Amino acid sequence: MTYPFKKMNGLGNDFVVLDARAEPIPMTPSIAAKIADRDAGIGCDQLILIERGRGGADAFMRIFNNEGGEVDACGNATRCVARELAEELNRDRVAIETNAGLLKCEVGDHVTVDMGVPKFDWEDIPLAERMDTRMVDIKLGPIDNPVLHSPSAVNVGNPHCIFFVEDVSAHDLEKFGPLVENHPLFPERTNVSIATIENPVEIRQRVWERGVGVTKACGTAACAVVPAAVRNGLSERTATVTLDGGPLTIEWRDADDHILMTGPTSFDYDGVLDASFFQT
Repeated sequence: MTYPFKKMNGLGNDFVVLDARAEPIPMTPSIAAKIADRDAGIGCDQLILIERGRGGADAFMRIFNNEGGEVDACGNATRCVARELAEELNRDRVAIETNAGLLKCEVGDHVTVDMGVPKFDWEDIPLAERMDTRMVDIKLGPIDNPVLHSPSAVNVGNPHCIFFVEDVSAHDLEKFGPLVENHPLFPERTNVSIATIENPVEIRQRVWERGVGVTKACGTAACAVVPAAVRNGLSERTATVTLDGGPLTIEWRDADDHILMTGPTSFDYDGVLDASFFQT
């Protein structure tokens, strides 16, 4: 048996998207990792499984990272799936259910996703112990002169740890990213960012994605950096966040504290997975 898929990306953050609404598709962490492998498989940052909608949603979206683990949120993938659903349904608004909750999307030239309300309490990140999440007690480098320290922590459907720095190019994200991802303070591991406030409405960000590594873009990381910056008095509530793959517009809406993420999507190609990917 074979399964058709679509290869899509949001600012270079790329996905293999499988439609399981008409017929279930067997999926396990090992199968997802095999498909996501860039050498032996199709290659992607995340594998996306679209299932039938629940509770009034147009679809349910499952997300598997590059190493096969299932995660709750992916902003760039949500935009890609929203465009596919909107074109299929001939609508400009769709609703996608995820493990992180219901995401309402508006589709035009770009796609806007309402990512909901960020969480800041230490239990909600989660952290292993109580502390102020505006400045988490992490230091990298010499104790008396750390290279990086006091990151902010935010949960936007998944955990994020953000270091605000003067120059993102001055830090080796591939070196320290996995150290922070697996830091004992983060029992569920964490996504890791470095961010430079270029001015109150422009932020430069680079991301080490949990279970993936350095990515060209991470929608939830961009959603996390703006409220983290606002809480530290560094930015306005609406800002352009420029990742390695390009810019996203993030609004932390004052009226209800919802985060709105707006950005482009790209369709790469159609393909077919053969049965060998599903053999254990």
